[in-house]
Amino acid sequence: MGAVSSTTESVVPVGPAASPLVRALRGERTDRLPVWFMRQAGRSLPEYRELRVGTRMLDACLTPDLAAEITLQPVRRHGVDAGIFFSDIVVPLRLAGISVEIEPGRGPVFADPVRTASDVARIVQIDPEVVAQAEPIREAVRLVVAELGDTPLIGFAGAPFTLAAYLVEGGPSKEHLRARAMMHADPESWHALAGWLARVSRAFLGAQTDAGVSAVQLFDSWAGSLSVADYRAFVAPHSRAALAGAGAPRIHFGVGTNHLLPDMRLEGTTDAVGVDWRTPLDEAARVLGPDVTVQGNIDPALLQAPWEVIEAHVRDVVERGRAARAHILNLGHGVPPETDPDVLTRIVALAHEVGV
Repeated sequence: MGAVSSTTESVVPVGPAASPLVRALRGERTDRLPVWFMRQAGRSLPEYRELRVGTRMLDACLTPDLAAEITLQPVRRHGVDAGIFFSDIVVPLRLAGISVEIEPGRGPVFADPVRTASDVARIVQIDPEVVAQAEPIREAVRLVVAELGDTPLIGFAGAPFTLAAYLVEGGPSKEHLRARAMMHADPESWHALAGWLARVSRAFLGAQTDAGVSAVQLFDSWAGSLSVADYRAFVAPHSRAALAGAGAPRIHFGVGTNHLLPDMRLEGTTDAVGVDWRTPLDEAARVLGPDVTVQGNIDPALLQAPWEVIEAHVRDVVERGRAARAHILNLGHGVPPETDPDVLTRIVALAHEVGV
């Protein structure tokens, strides 16, 4: 009886999996530098402002065809290498039945802040699976994915600390004193709340990945207010849990987190770390090491500068990004609402011209 030979054929990625962005998240460099912008879908676009007339923010997020159209607008206009799903970090909390509204000019406001052990005990009784089963989110993602074709869609969720900071404070805060105080005054309640929020964020990410997003990003907008010790003890384990089993490449982003960069890798859970505008990318790459992709980090303030200033800055960011295994060009935070959309379009063209 003759020997049976077998050959293993390598699988060549197709569709969004073959895109420069997803390949960069895998650590590959292609002949095209991938670029997208945090908050690219939103207030800087006149077509967005026109579409949103008469519709509250959270209602727009939970109306599938509207959320899909808003997600697609900047991809059409700017030619970015990924869409970012139009939603808000408090949407999963609304889906879980928590009373929250986004007040124009202020941000998320909660009718019932979570500040005591009994408040925490009440809220953690809610089953996070109600978020995972949210059909408006799944339907909006499906609509976008069908329209984008080979261009990837990035899903996202808020990190447990940032969500907790809003919940405990009852709304936006500069220093998040109540949330940071809870960590030490009642660590049991803190971990119960943060653990529940991690499951909520994971469920929200799961709904998006199930519907077809190609990557996910965890936003920890307020992590920069934490010391390294507090981050490690009270936050990092819950952020890891939020991203665990995401089912897609994972990006982790925080603001003011230069002192936390090694920990932002979440012990290898993340494929890429977003860097804000304060830290040069070559320095960040040295801190993060050779096995993680960097994302960033154009200074959003410079979007108001003359084009020659912007161009020099973008070229510098791209050059510094070469120190990392791979680089995804982005801002160091979100697009300011007063940004001229044509500036973003020119940055995309420049990024594609400069290459990797």
